[in-house]
Amino acid sequence: MNKRISRIGLIAALALLVLPAAFANGTKESAAQKPQSAQNVAPVQQQVKTPKYVFFFIGDGLAMPQISAAEAYANALSSKDVAVKRLVFSQFPVTGLSTTYDAGSLITDSASAGTAFASGHKTLNGVINMDPSKTISYKTIAEYAKEAGRKVGVVSSVSIDHATPASMYAKNPSRGNMYEIALQLPKSGFDYFGGGGFAQPTGKNKDQPNIVDVIKAQGYTVVNSKADFDKLKPGVGKVVAYNAVLQDSAAMPYEVDRKSDDLSLADYTRKGIELLSDGQKGFFLFVEGGKIDWACHANDAVSAIKDTLAFDAAIQEAVKFADQHPDETLIIVAGDHETGGMSIGFAGTQYSTFFEKIMNQKMSYVAFNETVIKPYKAATPKDKAQLSDLAPAIKDAFGIDVNNLTQIQKEQVERAFKRTMGNEVERSIKEEEYLLYGGYEPLTVKLTQIMNQMAGIGWTSYSHTGVPVPVFAKGSQQELFAGYYDNTDIFKKLAQVMNLKVEL
Repeated sequence: MNKRISRIGLIAALALLVLPAAFANGTKESAAQKPQSAQNVAPVQQQVKTPKYVFFFIGDGLAMPQISAAEAYANALSSKDVAVKRLVFSQFPVTGLSTTYDAGSLITDSASAGTAFASGHKTLNGVINMDPSKTISYKTIAEYAKEAGRKVGVVSSVSIDHATPASMYAKNPSRGNMYEIALQLPKSGFDYFGGGGFAQPTGKNKDQPNIVDVIKAQGYTVVNSKADFDKLKPGVGKVVAYNAVLQDSAAMPYEVDRKSDDLSLADYTRKGIELLSDGQKGFFLFVEGGKIDWACHANDAVSAIKDTLAFDAAIQEAVKFADQHPDETLIIVAGDHETGGMSIGFAGTQYSTFFEKIMNQKMSYVAFNETVIKPYKAATPKDKAQLSDLAPAIKDAFGIDVNNLTQIQKEQVERAFKRTMGNEVERSIKEEEYLLYGGYEPLTVKLTQIMNQMAGIGWTSYSHTGVPVPVFAKGSQQELFAGYYDNTDIFKKLAQVMNLKVEL
């Protein structure tokens, strides 16, 4: 009995030694999680070195299907082996996962997603850095970084007044108020804006002062030629550099349409690094690959893939810089949501994929519409139109021989061609029209869908989906971005990394 009591006493003693340590560990873990959840003020002081240079890359519409498709395509360009060629950012040492739902929907748009990672708050679709009531405005991570003395840059392949880049500097109840959003750009005082132009340069009704003149009047150097862009050097002051060649909605051209001598997203990223690097307190550079999303909305896999590869090339510029400043740099890459319900797999190809079948696509759906469909419709009465007239252009643009399609595919293409050449859609079939073509040019979207299906790529939507998106991290304090967390936590983690005192 005494021996048994002794054993019990020994166990109790050991428990007293272990429990305080366990509780201490639990307390420490809770404290570490606080800046990601309930604290009103973040972050706490860290013992690690604050990175001087922070890059935040957003692939709009980018999730694992888009990444996987780009890696499979890149491998298929040089090998017949079943494998993938990893992207630069997918090889980063830390990977996380982020939820994307907003204050009113499991499926976010770019405005509410941008608000989440820019300001740490949930809001409704269409709202930029304001609460769901549209009465309270939020300060952004970029604004906090600027107040702390960092230089700040914002780059995007879409118009710089679009929802995602706007999330860094603007507050507006509607992402559609692009002129009002653009007016906030010079008020931010940020040091560098680059990429796309302005979707509403003189307002919705084209009756406002040109936004470029407004920006110049507030002390910015504005350039929109490659020659002037190349001349930009550190010390030039605040800069807005928008592309000389603009495509749809004042965006940079799709990578598949970009001419070899035109500027790329990587060029705008490299210039941002050059212009921001002379700041004594470092910089915060935000870069968006915005047309990955647009291509996926239109179910154009090749355009999405090539813009993903261009996005990766821009990230490579940050990696080159980080290699020169390994202890002072952090690079974060994330998607804001997935677009299109893209999948690697299609019922018609079962367990097989044939990425080589999409390699002959020479232009985006936008370029095909502009250079082929639009002129043909203008010159050809609908009762005289024949699909055979466009067969050579289809073969040249997409590598599709209409005559070699299956009977089902031919019927689908013929139906789409008739819709393209027809009158306005009748009210009774508008819903069916959307399900078939998503509001895009029927012939063009049907051609890209068929080509994608032959390659083994499927789509479920012309909109966004509600799946989580990956987050990749490399550099100082990279470990903070591991795990599964909410998109609002990206703001909190960035604030912690840059040692910014933020209010939530």
